[in-house]
Amino acid sequence: MPHDGHEHHTPPPDGWKHSGVRVIPGDDLDTNTAQTPGMNRAAAINAARVGAQRIWAGTVHIHPDAKTGAHHHGHLESVIYVVKGKARMRWGERLEFVAEAGPGDFIYVPPYVPHQEINASADETLECVLVRSDNEAVAINIDIEPVEQPENVPWVDPIHRAP
Repeated sequence: MPHDGHEHHTPPPDGWKHSGVRVIPGDDLDTNTAQTPGMNRAAAINAARVGAQRIWAGTVHIHPDAKTGAHHHGHLESVIYVVKGKARMRWGERLEFVAEAGPGDFIYVPPYVPHQEINASADETLECVLVRSDNEAVAINIDIEPVEQPENVPWVDPIHRAP
């Protein structure tokens, strides 16, 4: 049989009705997930809720002037999309690096990187969408003595560098 570049899967008996696409209302997220002090995470997509096998997605809210403790997410990769507010990220063995992100910005956190999310606003809640590379919600809190003055590290696009 010729291969047309598309994998085909036999539909389940219900014709995908209950095992196909799922829309999870934003006011029906699950807060029974790994938490880090200073933030509220809520799961939208995970194994228990939709049967996700290789992805976790949800929201995170950090109150004005609040910050998380230092933590990492084990072997997972994380992507944070800033919806509202101003995020300040610190990372490194002593949280010695810092960068900020605003609405529409994406943040990538590689596996095992010690980091801290900070709401850089004194009067606005930081609202983000969070996606992880596995269906687990791993959050490992760590005890770090942070440096006083972290180094600002702007992102440089390795593909589209200016000449």
